[in-house]
Amino acid sequence: MDVMKMLADLRQEREAIEEAILTLERLARGQGKRRGRPPAWMAAINKKKVDEKVVVAPKRRGRPPKSASQPAE
Repeated sequence: MDVMKMLADLRQEREAIEEAILTLERLARGQGKRRGRPPAWMAAINKKKVDEKVVVAPKRRGRPPKSASQPAE
């Protein structure tokens, strides 16, 4: 086997390993309670999951029914 080809293969493996490490670090940072907007890469994954579903019910917004604005009986 040619030494230059071996070096090229090792460099490709190193890039793949570095990418896997970055992905795992992102996942590790994502554990725990987050506040604010998700990072772009996470929003893209969530959007892809929503696109795969056929029927998606819209989320309810606002105050739940019979909330604090209603007088207590």
